[in-house]
Amino acid sequence: MESKHPKPPLRVGFCGIGRMGEPMVQRLLAAGHDVAVWNRSAAKLTALTTAGARACDTPQALGGQVDIALLCLGDGKAVEDVVFGEHGLVHATKPPRYLVDHSTLSPALTRSLAARWTEATGHVWIDAPVSGGTGGAEAGTLAVMAGGAAEAVDAVMPTLRAFSARVTRMGDVGAGQTTKLANQAIVATTLAGLAEAFVLAKRNGIDTGAVPSALFGGWADSVLMQTLWPRMVTPPDHATGTVRVILKDLDAIAELADTSATVQRVIPEVRRLLQDAADRGMADADLSQIFRIGEEESEAESEAENPVKSQRGN
Repeated sequence: MESKHPKPPLRVGFCGIGRMGEPMVQRLLAAGHDVAVWNRSAAKLTALTTAGARACDTPQALGGQVDIALLCLGDGKAVEDVVFGEHGLVHATKPPRYLVDHSTLSPALTRSLAARWTEATGHVWIDAPVSGGTGGAEAGTLAVMAGGAAEAVDAVMPTLRAFSARVTRMGDVGAGQTTKLANQAIVATTLAGLAEAFVLAKRNGIDTGAVPSALFGGWADSVLMQTLWPRMVTPPDHATGTVRVILKDLDAIAELADTSATVQRVIPEVRRLLQDAADRGMADADLSQIFRIGEEESEAESEAENPVKSQRGN
């Protein structure tokens, strides 16, 4: 028999207002949620407070007034600081019942942090990394890969649906992060393939702008093809995903592969490509721009093979 007194919606807090966090919070507000927000740089909260969010001075202050705290932070150190630091969520008078981490971390670190959280508070940690980029966050179509107890994932599902098209429980704590790393392995290797294909087409006289439509619906087509290739043709004004971030994820993949005795041949090569890009000053460049590495090396190879032609061209 359905209850005459349905449970009120969870009070929501969000820590980490970056490229992904801001549109995710905007979706929560648009869905009617009461949202408290915290960010290390308070200046980034202006648009959200204007839209109705409540700014908090510390994660600790936020944690004491919400049922569910969502995190979207840059790396494991940031997550640890926000949760267990001097003014972290764990120190709230009444910590949130559910901590949902949308950051991408190593599964081992996630399990360690989750155990500390549960031991200190008696409450639940769910790892729930997302895929779909800023466009998916803005449209509310993110894919969420969750790790945690089934009843806990079910409890937070209505909140997560504000910014996602799909929430899938992949297993216990750490399973969401493992799935996200598999996702990132696919993204990174596809990115490298797209970059090399772009340079190959460009150097052989193909109209690169026509390629996405020519390949649409074929085996080579993908969201990444339709998203990143046009950014190679016309560089974006602002990065939506950076070399620095995917390098961090590839480090986590390497750690997971090592601890699980998983042999990898392609991903280490892709990591070397991205590290090369970072070493050349492209750490904060849009991911699409790694094709420039292949372009520069191809030009250098061409000049080495045809020095006379190269000199005449000058």
